[in-house]
Amino acid sequence: MADTAYDSDRFRQVIADKGALAVIPNNPSRASKYPLDKHLYAQRHLVECCFSKLKQFRRVATRYEKTARNYRAIVTIAATVLWLR
Repeated sequence: MADTAYDSDRFRQVIADKGALAVIPNNPSRASKYPLDKHLYAQRHLVECCFSKLKQFRRVATRYEKTARNYRAIVTIAATVLWLR
């Protein structure tokens, strides 16, 4: 899943070569339009909103933690706080 800025035939071909389905909205200037799964693309919006809310926690946004284990723990705590709100 990507934004319209990534709508290029070369990028779509790289995705197809990896066996994945490109869910990218068509650039308005594109001559040949590709189908778009709007339901799946809407799920992208939910994920982006989640990352946006997680980055409101300064410790998550600036990555103060030195190890991946500690960073994952901070992200888990932040997600739990968001879930409890």
